[in-house]
Formats: sequence, C-alpha cells, structure tokens
Amino acid sequence: MKLKLFAIAAFLFFSQQIFSQDSYLKVAAKDSTKVYTGGIKYEVKTFPQKFEAKKPQNVIMMIGDGMGLAQVFAALTANGGQLYLDNFKHIGFSKTQSSDDFITDSAAGGTALSTGQKTYNGAIGVNTDTVAIKTILEMAEDKGLATGLVSTSAITHATPASYIAHQGSRGSYEDIAADFMKTDIDVFIGGGYKHFTQRKDGRDLTRDLQHNGYQVLRDMDEIARVKSGKLAGLIADEHNDVYPNRKMDLPRSTETALNILGQNKKGFFIMVEGSQIDWGGHANNTIYVVNETLDFDRAIGKALEFAAKDGETLIIVTADHETGGMAVVGGDLKSGMVKGAYTTGGHSAIMVPIFSYGPGAENFTGIMENTDIAKNIIRLLGL
Repeated sequence: MKLKLFAIAAFLFFSQQIFSQDSYLKVAAKDSTKVYTGGIKYEVKTFPQKFEAKKPQNVIMMIGDGMGLAQVFAALTANGGQLYLDNFKHIGFSKTQSSDDFITDSAAGGTALSTGQKTYNGAIGVNTDTVAIKTILEMAEDKGLATGLVSTSAITHATPASYIAHQGSRGSYEDIAADFMKTDIDVFIGGGYKHFTQRKDGRDLTRDLQHNGYQVLRDMDEIARVKSGKLAGLIADEHNDVYPNRKMDLPRSTETALNILGQNKKGFFIMVEGSQIDWGGHANNTIYVVNETLDFDRAIGKALEFAAKDGETLIIVTADHETGGMAVVGGDLKSGMVKGAYTTGGHSAIMVPIFSYGPGAENFTGIMENTDIAKNIIRLLGL
C-alpha cells in the first residue's frame, strides 16, 4: 500500500513539473465549440509575384503554432473561401518529429526551425546534450541585420524563446527573460511582463532594457506609434488574452515591427507567431481555432504589404506542429460556417504546410525536414 501511494505521489509530482508550463491551456468540452457559425469577413488583396532580387535581404518567418491544413482550410471557409495565404504560390510540407519523440512539442519544434538542429521535447535553443546552439536571430545580429520577435503568447514562451534563449527546459521563463539581455534584438512584442519584473532574483529587467536604450511599453496604441529605435512591447503580465479580447493586436504589432526593422539597410530577420491556434486545438474548440487563424492571416497580410513593396523580402509561413488532430467535417463557404472534429487534445505527428513568397521562395517546396527550413534561411541570408 505504501509503495502504491508513493508511486501515485511521484506521478503527481512529476506531472505537475511537466505540465505546469501548460497551465495557460483552456479546455472546453461543449459541443457548441465544435462549430464556428460565421463572422465578419475581410477582403483579401492580391500581391505581385515579381521581385527585385533573386535572394532576400530580409526574412519574415511566420509560425502558426499548431496550424495544420485543417486549421488553414477552416479559416479559409470562415472567410468565404479566401485568405492572404492565397498569395503564396510556393508550397511544401514539413516533417515535425523531434529527436526523442514522434510527436514534437513547441520547444523542440521551434528550436529545429530556429537553429536547423533537432532536439528533445522541452529544449530551448540547446542540442540533445543541452549545449547552446546559435539561432538564426543571433546569426543575423552577428551580421549586422536588425532582428525582431512578435508573439500572441508571452514572449518568453516556447516558440519565441527558441529564437533567442538557451535553456534546458521551456518552463524556465525567468531564465529565458534574462537571456534577452544577452542579445541586441531590436524589437520584441508580446506578453510576459512579469517574467522580466516579478522575479525570484529580485531584478527588474525592464530597467536594464531602458538602460540599454529600449522603449519599454505596455499599451498597444503607444507601441503602434513607435517609428524607430529599440522597442520592448510587453502588453500582458503573462500570456495575452484570446482573440478578440486581447489588448495586443497581432497585425498592428507585425506592421510596427516591420516598419522599424525595415530601416536597417543591411536587412533584417523577424519571427512572428500566432501562438493561440495551438491553444484552440488543445481545447478542441473550433471557434477558438478559426478566430486565431484568421487573426494570424491578417498579420500575414501586413507582411505581404511590406514584402510586395520592398521586393527583397522573403516570407515563410509554417507551423511547428499540428494540434488537435483536427478535421473539417462540415461547412458553408457562403455563410462561413465551419464544423470541426478532433482526434486528440494534444499535438499530432502529421506534416504541416510551408508557404513561401518572395525571392528564394522556390527553396521551400516539396517534403522537407523542419530543420531544412532553417538551413535554407541561413544559406539565403548568407549567415
């Protein structure tokens, strides 16, 4: 009996350690959440397909966390059969497996996309021996390019963290925040304010950021007014709220970051994440999935506006993995109604799409390893 109680206690302890980082997930079981009944549709612009350069000077990496083909088609249906993604004529697929599991998590998936190396689930910017791997963002900094991160989660969460931090565990939020201080990133916008301020070590990293020349802002309108200089936009204490309730505006944040980074004549690299597509998948909530995917697509529209005008910018849109094992089992293109079904409350192992637009887009077609996406970006930017 004692042995059995010990085993149960141990299981609960380790489960808490493993899953405490996922406390942001909102589980919903009502049947009504499986159906998106329709909403206000937005017009999608068509952008030119001819570009000034053969190789990009700038790269905009856009990650729809948990976004598989079903999530894309659900959003397309909801918007009357069109998305900004329609502008992407080069399409491929990414295999997402991590080094230690057939089903990856966002940390290992993000690290593969940021470094070109597979690693274990939970790892942030480190290899299987927990040794730091230089990321694309850090390589870009070394070459004098401007850099940025935008995320609807905490900026210290797994995907954005994998581009700027080096930690053995994705749950080390305060250590990840401290890793921001070791870089010269130009712009970052997301949540996670308390990981910079309410820390066990007593440090207020926002003061250090201000000392280093950053404008540290918490209001979306103030952030959107910034035209130059270094910017740290920390809108939420932890994660931003669900769309449309959150104070952060992903399309505006994307536009603001691009306008600032675009002033660097050497070029830039930025990663923009639509984080909560994943959370909707975990909740098996079609309304959540559709709203977040549409919000992400509108941010893609801002990236396309910049890239089409610039002519030297490559946009890559992909996912770290699919979430929910989602299927679209009903819908109406006229009303925008979408009915979803799900096979899991976790991630699935299926390939995820890669959409690319701009000079060098032809390098991201066919079936690829997720690590090849990073390797191709590194090669195209000459990092």
